[in-house]
Amino acid sequence: MTTIDLPEDRGCLRWVLAVPLALIYLPAAYLCYVSLALRPDSPYDQLHDDVRFTADVSVFLCFAGLLLTAVPVFHRNLGRWWYAAPFLLAAVAFTRGQTV
Repeated sequence: MTTIDLPEDRGCLRWVLAVPLALIYLPAAYLCYVSLALRPDSPYDQLHDDVRFTADVSVFLCFAGLLLTAVPVFHRNLGRWWYAAPFLLAAVAFTRGQTV
């Protein structure tokens, strides 16, 4: 009888599990960058709402990625550093959304 958790299989499994997380975190990182790059001139500028919206969507995507990472299959096979990127992105995006 063979086990599923063979050490040589984990490398491929990590790559397979990393693809959905990367597909969530890349748009979150892009939206975080966009929210940091946009500079509204005044509080009444239309860009003010756009910055806040992109920051909120980035925080939502990071939260969705964190929920996906907490699934036992991901949690068991991926390292703890997969939690660091979305926490950092969400913190930056949330701060930018609140300080616009």
